[in-house]
Amino acid sequence: MSPMSPMPMKKTAAVAIPIMVLTGMLAACGDDSGTESTGSTQSAKAGEAIAVTASDNACNVATTELPTGPATFSVKNEGSQANEFYVLTKAGRVEGEVSNIEPGDTRTLIVELREPGDYVAQCKPGASNTQGTKNAETSALATTLKVSGEAVNSANSDSALAEAVSSYKDYIRAQVQDLQELGGDFVAAVNAGDIAKAKQLFPVARTPYERIEPVAEALPNDLDPRLDLREADLAEGDEWSGFHKIEKDLWNNNAITAETKKTADQLGKDIKELNTAVNSDEFTITPVQIATAAQELLDEIATSKITGEENVFAHTDLWDFQANLDGSRAAINSLETPLEQRAPGKLKEINKRFDAVQKQLDKYRQGDGFISYDKVDAKGRKDLSSALDHLTEAVAEVQGVVAQQN
Repeated sequence: MSPMSPMPMKKTAAVAIPIMVLTGMLAACGDDSGTESTGSTQSAKAGEAIAVTASDNACNVATTELPTGPATFSVKNEGSQANEFYVLTKAGRVEGEVSNIEPGDTRTLIVELREPGDYVAQCKPGASNTQGTKNAETSALATTLKVSGEAVNSANSDSALAEAVSSYKDYIRAQVQDLQELGGDFVAAVNAGDIAKAKQLFPVARTPYERIEPVAEALPNDLDPRLDLREADLAEGDEWSGFHKIEKDLWNNNAITAETKKTADQLGKDIKELNTAVNSDEFTITPVQIATAAQELLDEIATSKITGEENVFAHTDLWDFQANLDGSRAAINSLETPLEQRAPGKLKEINKRFDAVQKQLDKYRQGDGFISYDKVDAKGRKDLSSALDHLTEAVAEVQGVVAQQN
């Protein structure tokens, strides 16, 4: 794990992609912390954005009765720290999320509510563990959304959108297959005690995962934290596992211990679980989620790669930057036909901005990879950030284009 992220916010951004239909209950409930979640029972009017006011201790949703179909949330952060906003099913599957909402900013999230029933809207101010939806069921900043109407699926009535969904699902499955193979090589190097090879394979193995991370972020069983939780994001009671725990051993401790090997074995099992999930018949994506996944991956760069807080021991952040950029572009390109039909010229402009970010990133190439991120100076980071902001501005508009009802 947004999707598709924290302090800076990690592992969250525009939307996470639902993987499997799972059972369970996600209820909005309060505590004694002084936080509150409120919502009006006024019904949403078609086409109107639902105002969400987020703060450090409140999450106020203006409307909590919605029809099935696309729903637009306009989330304003009136707090003192960065915030996130989620829409989830009762079972905990993420239907959409937007992160990196800085104090004073307003961000838009569009989700397609395909089935009638209860959903949950939730804010996460300055979330220390923003990966996935861990502990969402006990959050005081959660509001129940009542959704009524007939079941809908925009891809069923539009061949261009159906083609986009099929294309992006194929991309996800191919990346996870690569992850299983490259991750297997990485795990094997760790188990062999080969520190040099494990270090070499670390950024390579992470690349396919970073291209499709919104997939894991959407799972309600914390698969993304198991794979990719950073030490800085550990909350009380968390058990640390995944890539970054191994990273610390390799770079900070320059050692492979029995515990390192145990962590690597679990990493291999978690990758296999992800592979099983995306190849399940129940694996689903909506066209809007593809668009917001593209946004999420760019938010991933802004919230953890630009700052250098993703791979704090290995400093291989530019590898992840490239992977997030690749994944975002792949999501947008899968929407090529509907974009050209609904907003002629927009895809050309977006690709131009992707090229501008790539040009900045290419300055730091070294061999088949990149230089250590701690060697990128403040000006270089600012240039990367400026190009990324220009791209993000354009990609953020794609949600609305795809959500248009023709």
